[in-house]
Amino acid sequence: MAAGWTRIADLAALPDPGMAKFDLDGERIMVARAGATLYAVEDRCSHDDGPLDEGLLDGAEVICPRHGARFDLRTGAATRMPASAPIRVFPVKVEGGAVLVDLGGG
Repeated sequence: MAAGWTRIADLAALPDPGMAKFDLDGERIMVARAGATLYAVEDRCSHDDGPLDEGLLDGAEVICPRHGARFDLRTGAATRMPASAPIRVFPVKVEGGAVLVDLGGG
């Protein structure tokens, strides 16, 4: 994947707090929002490939809806079994009300 910032959504369109999924360049991306804080990670549980955007947001962690695995949205680290492998994390920023993700940054 080429590095570079890609517009993913308008900030106002993202639930707060909440999560939304996107398909960018063949990559499933989940953006989580808690006020002014945004996280962008791959939308795939490393345990069974389940969609994390259908789970629950708990502070800076996402809980997979299938088996309860948890991931730190800041680092991608698995913090609760059954997942043990991390997920990819992507740089995310807001410019002019647009949410941008760097696909090459994870």
